[in-house]
Amino acid sequence: MSKLVTIYGGSGFVGRYIARRLAKQGWRIRVACRRPNEALFVRPYGVVGQVEPVLCNIRDDASVAAAMRGADAVVNCVGTFDRGGKNNFDAVQVEGAARIARLAAAQGVGTMVHISAISADAHGKSLYAQSKAGGEAAVLAAFPSALILRPSVIFGNEDGFFNRFAGMTRMGPILPLVGGNTKFQPVYVDDVAQAAVLGVNGAAQGVYELGGPDIEPLKTTIHNMLAVVRRRRLVINMPFWVAKIIAGVLDFGSFVTGGLIINAILTRDQVDSLKTDSVVAGGAKNLADLGIEATDYASVIPEYLWRYRPSGQYEAITESAKNLKKA
Repeated sequence: MSKLVTIYGGSGFVGRYIARRLAKQGWRIRVACRRPNEALFVRPYGVVGQVEPVLCNIRDDASVAAAMRGADAVVNCVGTFDRGGKNNFDAVQVEGAARIARLAAAQGVGTMVHISAISADAHGKSLYAQSKAGGEAAVLAAFPSALILRPSVIFGNEDGFFNRFAGMTRMGPILPLVGGNTKFQPVYVDDVAQAAVLGVNGAAQGVYELGGPDIEPLKTTIHNMLAVVRRRRLVINMPFWVAKIIAGVLDFGSFVTGGLIINAILTRDQVDSLKTDSVVAGGAKNLADLGIEATDYASVIPEYLWRYRPSGQYEAITESAKNLKKA
């Protein structure tokens, strides 16, 4: 019988790519998520019954244990940007990660992969970075042979990075940035998935930092994105102190409404995160050490950002028409 892997957060951005790759290798896959009825799209990744979404609450021992019962490997892709509420940084990225690792070790699971972040730092400027570091420490304490992957900002068809900024270009002639001079090293989602699959198969363990071939300030990346979506915008780098005030107002609005209004625009913790470069550290093990050639974002983003162009999929035809000579 083929081996079984449980992917916590397997219907999310990164998880679905890992599931697809493992399905092609013949693994049986449980996609553990909060809303399995909304994750039915993962089923066609394999043959009938090979990939199945299952209900799981990462904050509950019994739920997490049931999802991994009989599994040969587990992958934790669950993460959050929510500072408050039940699914906050500590509950998800520290306690949740610790719970998966502890129960995996107790059940005798063979391999574990944990998706962290390149910003993970116990002494980091943001609570997000601190919680990611706490999660890593908890995972390695319970499951020392785990593979920890620390990606920089991840890009791909469903990303929340390029899609978000490209969407903002539709809102007006000005594109405000926070941390425009902060350096990033965008990494392709399928490269991250390929690294995770190596860990599932027991071919890698330890901590790896994942970044693409391009290291540049955020404002440079955004200017390159503007060329892809064929829009001219005035890019303004907002000072951190101004961004902190705006984020504070937005956070307060969420607080006074009891969370009914979710601040999905900019939080104070995100402002703090943007003060630190998101690049692979010198001497850190990386994609090359895993035998993976990093994919540059310029070769991928035109495949999915075309919908943000003024004429969408017809932009190329519109541009060609401008070159026609009048009769």
